[in-house]
Amino acid sequence: MNCRENTRVIHVKNVQIGGQNHIVMQSMCNIKTSHVDEVVQQILELEKLGVEMMRVSIMDEEDARAVKEIVKRIHIPLVGDIHFDYRLALLAIENGIDKIRINPGNIGSLENIKKVVDACKKHHIPIRIGVNSGSLDQEFSSSSPKIKAEQLVLSAKKHVKILEDLDFYDIVISLKGSDVLETIEAYRLASKIFPYPLHLGITEAGTKEIGVIRSVAGLAPLIMDGIGDTLRISLSSDPRDEVITMKRMLHDLGLYPNYPTLISCPTCGRTQVNVIEVANKVQEMLETLSCPIKVAVMGCVVNGPGEASHADIGIAGGKDYWLLFKHGKPIMKLSSDEVLEKLFQEIRSLI
Repeated sequence: MNCRENTRVIHVKNVQIGGQNHIVMQSMCNIKTSHVDEVVQQILELEKLGVEMMRVSIMDEEDARAVKEIVKRIHIPLVGDIHFDYRLALLAIENGIDKIRINPGNIGSLENIKKVVDACKKHHIPIRIGVNSGSLDQEFSSSSPKIKAEQLVLSAKKHVKILEDLDFYDIVISLKGSDVLETIEAYRLASKIFPYPLHLGITEAGTKEIGVIRSVAGLAPLIMDGIGDTLRISLSSDPRDEVITMKRMLHDLGLYPNYPTLISCPTCGRTQVNVIEVANKVQEMLETLSCPIKVAVMGCVVNGPGEASHADIGIAGGKDYWLLFKHGKPIMKLSSDEVLEKLFQEIRSLI
């Protein structure tokens, strides 16, 4: 993996983005922001999973005013997503938002943009410029992924210049597309041009299964290149799935160490136990842990313990029984009825 790009450090409440800081995981509420109790409950649930920043939509004054109560009841920075109406940005800032996501060019006149910038300066609030391939200005439209990547960057440059001309530099940039190759190219170009932190994402990535594959295919190569300071995986799914996917990806790239690893075999004709069911139950249990333990669920005792000898603990299926092993060494035989309880007990004794 290449060294991280050394971008400008941006402070969002108590979180630092950029420089050599770790990649910050973000998600977004799928509840109307004015429904304060539900929004707070969702954010607190995602906090427990490890999310470090949350974004909410500011669609009207009711949403903007709700920010004041939400920020009192959560523990991580809150980002306001605002389009077209600069007054909503000002109201959200007045009510305590920690960061805003806008495109300066689409919220009105230079005078109105300056009002927002001045308010952000006063309250030390960063601005994320969020360029999206699905809503590019007409002047930047193209059907070619390579050309469109260049035009995503040109669009970002246009918005960045507006802020820089107003002497504002607490900027984060995103250049999201739903096309993987287009998005990779756009971020690689941007990393050579901008000194600002980059927020990574594949927009409109799809349903859970497809969206996870598309997002990891697009974002892992960038992270391996040292590109990216903050991250959201966007799924047509429960936001909890977004956070779990981010943790798994960053863990497998060596960037999120305190997370468990599950090794499980794909099953074959030798399998005489229900590996799929057991592996899923073990994975569900492991999601509740914050430690670097490695657990294996293998389908047979012929190769299982040896193939998973690098695991801290594991089980391998035999004919109507499971073999529990640690670091490849057999410990005991267990029935299918008792295997999960005993495995979970042994896992907890190791952490």
